Amino acid sequence: MKIAFGSLRQRLLLGTLAWIIGTIGVTGWLLNSLFARHLERQFYTELRTHLNQLAGNLEFNADGQAVLSRPLSDPRFDRPYSGLYWQVDRLGSGDQPPVSGILRSRSLWDQALIPPRDLPADGDIHRHRVDGPDAKPVLLIEQVQHSLDTPAPPVRLMVAADANLLAEPQRDFRGMSLAALGLLAVGLVLAAIMQVFSGLAPLKKLRQELALLRDGRQTTLKRPYPSEVQPAVDELNAVLVKNAEFVDRARTQAGNLAHAVKTPLAIMANACASPHDRDAGPLADIVRAQVQLARQQIDHHLARARAAAAAQLSGSRCRVRPALEGVLRVMQRLYAERQLQIDIAACPESLIFRGEAQDLQEMLGNLLDNAGKWSAGRILISAGQSGSQLCIDIDDNGPGIAANQRDQLLQRGQRGDEEAPGSGLGLGIVDDLARLYGGRLELQNAPLGGLRARLWLPAGREEEGSFSA
Repeated sequence: MKIAFGSLRQRLLLGTLAWIIGTIGVTGWLLNSLFARHLERQFYTELRTHLNQLAGNLEFNADGQAVLSRPLSDPRFDRPYSGLYWQVDRLGSGDQPPVSGILRSRSLWDQALIPPRDLPADGDIHRHRVDGPDAKPVLLIEQVQHSLDTPAPPVRLMVAADANLLAEPQRDFRGMSLAALGLLAVGLVLAAIMQVFSGLAPLKKLRQELALLRDGRQTTLKRPYPSEVQPAVDELNAVLVKNAEFVDRARTQAGNLAHAVKTPLAIMANACASPHDRDAGPLADIVRAQVQLARQQIDHHLARARAAAAAQLSGSRCRVRPALEGVLRVMQRLYAERQLQIDIAACPESLIFRGEAQDLQEMLGNLLDNAGKWSAGRILISAGQSGSQLCIDIDDNGPGIAANQRDQLLQRGQRGDEEAPGSGLGLGIVDDLARLYGGRLELQNAPLGGLRARLWLPAGREEEGSFSA
């Protein structure tokens, strides 16, 4: 089954951890196996040395009785239950039955070694694990010896040692090796973690710079990166520069086209407004209306192109309060005869819009113009910040808009009342511009009884970007 990990850091760490555990495990097994084999070889070599010494010191007297000419050199054979033992058994021959323990070490005291029934052939040495004194397991080697000078029956020579003499060093080594290898594994894991985090640190910096690019706080990647990452950064910077040039050319071409179209539109508008054409009838009214609509469409698309470039490429910032106050002065002159009461309930001086001041003024102007058309005399404005977003509410006490019609009114050219003056572009323009900056426009019920237009826009900070007037 294939397992996919979404994090490169997880892949590297889990892969390294698996490799370290596998390597340490195999190394530990090999070390313990080699040490156990070496210890066992050394253990049986010592037993064989004692067996050879026993065979060399064993003699047969004139009566054919086995006797020990001199004691074995290891003093443990003389200490009771020392863990090291030897024994001589007489094997049966003719009319002589076998006798166990005709000679034995003092370390056996009143105990005897009981070997298996099988006998080794002449010259062979057998190994066995049997019960020793106090039923403790011992490791035993045995050999059969014949007397060449007397007709004495053959004897079985045995040397044994407590099995713990072999098992305890193995356990001790196993514990020490596990501790040492565990410490080594922890060190390797910590080193791998440091290496992974250090190796992936440039990617974290790259992500932070990309966030700055997205927010418009810089136009290219500026930090130096390792040689493995720098070529990709250079290519991305080249793409960003080319994209900026393309957007700039597109804006220039759109502006040139708009100015080229505005000239004939102005001529047509002047012709319709000429004193000689006052009696031209409905045709002049239609031409004037369409010229005005064409101008609004051109202004809208120019603003959209400017906002798109400002949202993606520039680091411009503007304060909300001065922009709002400037729009209010225009609105008060525009609706002077209606004597509208326009109040700012809340708008801290610290609020900053991450974008062009001209775009903010256009959005606020369209919303206030819409509120001014439908208001019954009261407009209330409040602005604040929620996280990284500005929230600007414009409430009126007009008739409001039904909930099932609000989404439709955000589409360009849709109007709530065909009898009211206007082109239906205002709310659509605001929604388009807000979305270009990553915001949105919401239509809700206002506490004053009319419509609340809630505008969400990206907020800026004092220390970033440049401020536009």
